[in-house]
Amino acid sequence: MTNAAPSPGTTPEPSAPALRASDAERERVAEALRQAAAEGRLDMPEFEQRLDAAYQARTHADLEALLRDLPVPAATVSGAADTAWAGRIGGPPTSGSALAFLAGFQRKGPWTVPRRFKATAFWGGGEIDLREARFEDREVVIRCVAVMGGLSVIVPPELEVRITGTGIMGGFDQSAAGAGAPGAPTVVISGFAFWGGVSTERRRTREDRKRVRAERRELKAQRRR
Repeated sequence: MTNAAPSPGTTPEPSAPALRASDAERERVAEALRQAAAEGRLDMPEFEQRLDAAYQARTHADLEALLRDLPVPAATVSGAADTAWAGRIGGPPTSGSALAFLAGFQRKGPWTVPRRFKATAFWGGGEIDLREARFEDREVVIRCVAVMGGLSVIVPPELEVRITGTGIMGGFDQSAAGAGAPGAPTVVISGFAFWGGVSTERRRTREDRKRVRAERRELKAQRRR
């Protein structure tokens, strides 16, 4: 039996978007590939090819394809995410708002983001850095209001980010919007920019970048042996 063709004038239902891979998930797959090579399941050329593909993977499907013929747990790609974030959810918030009026502010380091946080910049600037933050709940809302000023929101690669803000004779950046790792908190960035700007960016911490560079140097050294 063949499937019926769509009726004229109807639009096929769009497929669900592919879930984006996080840096932590790429590292877990890379470690599984190293273990497979150590056990003799992959020869060196194939190991190197898959390892390069793991670091360049963009979605969970890309990562899962690299492990499909290897005896590794199905949860290797995303199964540890809930545990990794459990210790960063809950606790009393550090503050509920921040104001930059002819000045500036920063919220960074190990602070706790409340369920609702309001940031306002009027002829000033502010930075909201979530890379080392805790979260009062699994979903938090950051409302940004920039009037003739600027606000910057920096998030780690693992967070799910939804951006609903608008720019009125100003800019409200959508760069950080997208899916995150399973189990990670969701951040909703709302508000508006009037003759000002709100920027968003996904960025790893300096320590994470150093660790990744060190691991890659170690891998290159192993290849030369």
